[in-house]
Amino acid sequence: MDYPGNALLKAGQQGQYLLPSSTPVQLMAPDGTSSPGGKYKENYALPDLPTLLKGYGEMLQGRRINEQSGALVRQGRMAVYPSSFGQEACQVAAYMSLRPSDWLFATYRDTVAIMGRGVAPMEAFESLRGDWHSGFDPHQYNTALPTTPLSTQLLHAVGVAHAAKLRGEDTVVLALCGDGATSEGDFHEALNFAAVFHVPVVFLIQNNQYAISVPLIHQSVAPSLAHKAIGYGMPGERVDGNDLAALLAVLGSSVDRARNGGGPALVEAHTYRMESHTNADDSTRYRNAAEVAQWVPKDPLLRLEKYLHDAGHLTAADTEAFTVAADTVAKALRDGLNSQTTPDPLDMFRYVYSEPTPQLHEQSRMLAAELAAAQGAPEGKRS
Repeated sequence: MDYPGNALLKAGQQGQYLLPSSTPVQLMAPDGTSSPGGKYKENYALPDLPTLLKGYGEMLQGRRINEQSGALVRQGRMAVYPSSFGQEACQVAAYMSLRPSDWLFATYRDTVAIMGRGVAPMEAFESLRGDWHSGFDPHQYNTALPTTPLSTQLLHAVGVAHAAKLRGEDTVVLALCGDGATSEGDFHEALNFAAVFHVPVVFLIQNNQYAISVPLIHQSVAPSLAHKAIGYGMPGERVDGNDLAALLAVLGSSVDRARNGGGPALVEAHTYRMESHTNADDSTRYRNAAEVAQWVPKDPLLRLEKYLHDAGHLTAADTEAFTVAADTVAKALRDGLNSQTTPDPLDMFRYVYSEPTPQLHEQSRMLAAELAAAQGAPEGKRS
């Protein structure tokens, strides 16, 4: 039987086509100095100055969002927050690599990426606040609702990519997941379907080293998570997830390839979760401070800031403008979450089906009667 990848195998290109680079692609070292991209399987180029400046401003905003969200959680204004502090480069590169007509499928940790697609702060944070609805219309932003179950969004992403291919669109879908998601069956089903049907989807694994408390070494013994792509006949690549320049170059190449009919790709971004899994987690129970401290000098924001500053491309006026913009977003988030809402309990029946079933009508009437009775009962008699 002839498989789609056989032509490449016969041409002796399997190593170049499928295997990831031997080390994660890095175009900017932690000390802010640039390094050539020609030593990797592709000759990745450093993005131009306007792109890097925009990326710096976006990462600064992402960091401010993470800081503000942490404070709001401590104040009881948010039910839960999965921080992406230290992973802002992955978040920013994800949406900067896409066109507005492309689709983004995110996880619960990808709020910064979701807002980067144009979703307003309060729309992006409604579910984290504990509200019952998603907060935004996916079709308005070509951005799927963030998912908490691991890997389920990958199947949906592949479906959208397959539909785009059938319609003859040039849409590319970028699907985000974490290292823990690679242990789920949905991850493997999504990759296999994407490869077999040759759909325009790019999978980005944000390998932050932990699936809650489970370290990567207990998730996989493969040489890298990017190597998992080989078994499905798609190319894999490794990239320094704290290097925005490298992320933009690698993701940009993969997205362009998918848009031009090259099929799916798997990118593994090596990064680190600087804070606990969520505010409900105590990361000191499974990792020590010395381990976290090793990643502090690799901060993606400080890395790019040093590069731009040393090259004379980041002025005081630039920094001030970026800071004001970030504080404006933080204020909108703060004001929105500080406002009180009065939910209507009957809403739980109104939006289940476009045409409510008889059972929903009956349950709604029962609850309405109970609420009316409670409002008319003396204070001591209310349940």
